[in-house]
Amino acid sequence: MKKSVTGILLLLFFCGHALWAQSHGTDVRQLAAMIDARYNGMKSLRADFNEVYSGGRMRRSESGTLWIKKPGKMRWDYTSPQKKVFVTNGATAWFYVPGEHQARRTPLKKLDDLRSPLRYLLGRTKLEKELRGLSLALDVRPEKTGNVVLRGIPVGMEDRVSQVLLESDAQGFLRRIVMDELDGSRTEFRLENQRENLAISDAEFNFHPPAGVEVLQSEQLEP
Repeated sequence: MKKSVTGILLLLFFCGHALWAQSHGTDVRQLAAMIDARYNGMKSLRADFNEVYSGGRMRRSESGTLWIKKPGKMRWDYTSPQKKVFVTNGATAWFYVPGEHQARRTPLKKLDDLRSPLRYLLGRTKLEKELRGLSLALDVRPEKTGNVVLRGIPVGMEDRVSQVLLESDAQGFLRRIVMDELDGSRTEFRLENQRENLAISDAEFNFHPPAGVEVLQSEQLEP
């Protein structure tokens, strides 16, 4: 009986979510266009982020501040539980943990990192071109009532990523980004307190290794 009730509740949720999307005229192309317009129209963005990685027996939760500036500049300042920085000036990407004796560097075009699909936050492309099989994920419950979830597979990462989930609010802001890999691992980003078009110096996206720090060339800069 308990399982039957649970099944009915799940069915009601999925049907209700589908009806909500239809009643609000939510079309995947319209929603993608709204998100594109939101981020294409930005010159810069500042947001607080929480990143959760889970895979096998491992679970890691980190948080900090994300800075984005066009064209192609991105900086992730991790503050908890450990300070570290991931930064790109549009040409070169760096990863460094303060106090360590090595920093990793790679040309952005060679970057093999789960942040690379996040480049659509820079408003440089259309979601329909960036994500194969883009559709409404009516089987996924949004974290906040009123949000809508899209699903797709990043073009060029089909051999690694099984799906990406994008949760958008009614204004076209991406509030949650989930990336599931073929090995069963999951990386989830939550974005809060997003502020548009702040004045951000280009210097914030340049990295200069501290004296005595060895620079390693790497095509994978995941923390």
